[in-house]
Amino acid sequence: MWFLFAVLSALFAALTSILAKVGIEGVNSNLATAIRTVVVLAMSWGMVFLTKTQGGITEISKKSWVFLILSGLATGASWLCYYRALQVGKASQVVPVDKLSVVITLLLAFVFLHEEFTVKSLVGCLLIGAGTLCMVL
Repeated sequence: MWFLFAVLSALFAALTSILAKVGIEGVNSNLATAIRTVVVLAMSWGMVFLTKTQGGITEISKKSWVFLILSGLATGASWLCYYRALQVGKASQVVPVDKLSVVITLLLAFVFLHEEFTVKSLVGCLLIGAGTLCMVL
């Protein structure tokens, strides 16, 4: 089931890039990010209330609060940078560079989460890096 959601995530991320590139034309990238964020916020809380999971908010630990807030700050910084890059660059070049996040995530997961780094992981990282270079050069 996780794979289906991951594929859907990739599909929606691709649509996000194309729709954003068209929508951001003539719009300040920070304003565009804010508009996008309001839509994401409404969708997220809509799902919380639709699934009736809002009661779980009181059960969240302090540690989880800290890391969820930090994750939100990282997401915000990522979106601001991404929209600015899309505004001044080509989507076909910005998106592959943005996807280097896969390589960075694998490395950070190895260092901080002690996840296994295998030969397959290394080959995947090298291929993603090489593919990114091919797309931007």
